[in-house]
Amino acid sequence: MFDSPLSRSAYEVLGVDPAADAEAIRRAFRQQLRLTHPDTGGDAALFIEVQRAWELVGTDEARAAYDRGHGFADESDWRGWSAAQPRSGSRPRARSFGQAGSRRRARYEDGVRSWRAQADPYDPAVVRALPRELRALLARALAEEASARTIDALGMAFTVWHEVPAADDDVIDHVALGPTGLYGIASHDLGGPMRLRSDEIVGEGAETPVADLRGRIRRVARARRVRFGGAIVVLPDDDLPAAITPLTGVRELPTVVVSRSALATVLRAGVPGARPIGGNELFDVRTRLQAPIRPA
Repeated sequence: MFDSPLSRSAYEVLGVDPAADAEAIRRAFRQQLRLTHPDTGGDAALFIEVQRAWELVGTDEARAAYDRGHGFADESDWRGWSAAQPRSGSRPRARSFGQAGSRRRARYEDGVRSWRAQADPYDPAVVRALPRELRALLARALAEEASARTIDALGMAFTVWHEVPAADDDVIDHVALGPTGLYGIASHDLGGPMRLRSDEIVGEGAETPVADLRGRIRRVARARRVRFGGAIVVLPDDDLPAAITPLTGVRELPTVVVSRSALATVLRAGVPGARPIGGNELFDVRTRLQAPIRPA
């Protein structure tokens, strides 16, 4: 909730200056509780956000840790938004092609250099000051990398292609092939709670992520001559009202919106209504998808 480059800081949620003293923060917390409480006409998602903000800055110890990790302290070595290092260990992983998030990270870093040449693109204070469109690039790259780690941990029964070209300068974030089917996956982080309406995600900055993913899947299916079993849109855990939501109005391509922690469950069990795959077709699909993509 507060770890996204797009999310409001705990201080912004409470409506106080980061330099406010403990008593001012306590008064602001109580006021925001009254304003957002569902029993008095407030928004339940905002009410939860206020409570979480208090947990992060409501005590001296918690506040000091939060400030160090989010660029509010005089000295901070937090690098949580930097590119993740390759995982090590002997545990079997999914076969992987391409590099998740690399396109958006490159665009983000170029954008930061254009905005301020000498700025550290991963300094939390710098990130907070960036225009929303740049922070959105970083948030999306981080979301893609998080989904990639989840798929990677599913093991050798799965193969995944990252940043699969769907058209000029357009990609599917991930294409995953496993025993339960072939899926196109879009990983998003829009910086706050989202809702579902008419089989689409709605909220600030949402645009049309479900329709966009389905369109890209159709283009890749035609170009590679493969049949997808379903579409999966992934959002951070705190941003959805339910962990797994099948979209019942989408029939020709079963589609589900899931929280990040539920992605592995859906891939193992399969998207409801998805077409299973196996045998010679599994090998044929892997060959068609793999041909134009170089291993990571």
